[in-house]
Amino acid sequence: MLAFGVVVALLTVIPGVDTALVMRGTLTQSRRYAFAAMLGVQAGVIVWGAAAATGVAALLAVSRVAYLVVSYAGAAYLIVLGASMIVRSLRRRNAGGAATPAARAAARPARSGFWLGLTTNLLNPKVGVFYVATIPQFVPEGYSPLLVGVALALVHCLLGTIWLSIVIIGVDRLAPWLRGNRAMAWIDRVTGGVLIAFGARLAATTR
Repeated sequence: MLAFGVVVALLTVIPGVDTALVMRGTLTQSRRYAFAAMLGVQAGVIVWGAAAATGVAALLAVSRVAYLVVSYAGAAYLIVLGASMIVRSLRRRNAGGAATPAARAAARPARSGFWLGLTTNLLNPKVGVFYVATIPQFVPEGYSPLLVGVALALVHCLLGTIWLSIVIIGVDRLAPWLRGNRAMAWIDRVTGGVLIAFGARLAATTR
């Protein structure tokens, strides 16, 4: 578990889609929404860990069709999500005033953040392929692959939770200077652009 923890710790701190989602959620919605999105991401990690340990996710590694379907679905999802953020930022450009914390929290319930994090994670086949390539190497002989896979996924979750919590709390402290309408619009544009770039990259590397 220690060796696996070192590997996933390095991957966790590298900025990616998960980091972008919780940062934007903190600023445009609320800290509660961002933490819900983080929990959704971690739930997806557990699902991938269990799937990899039992061999289900191995289909992505050996079946070209399955990998293509999940990859293009994930790429399309990220691109549409990113484009919707950019469109929303253009609408916000002419709106006046900054939203209060209560208004942001009421805009979208925390559970929508959870489903956003979960869906985004499950539609990223590279997570499944990574788990298929790594988890079997850390399963001791004579132990249940499912239990060990879930245990390793929980290690990943713990590290991810610590890191993303730091990100959320840090961004929330800067929020008073970033929650003006102009700043929020640019945050949506930058985050949307990042998601579109990740989606395009996923589609390109799938070919």
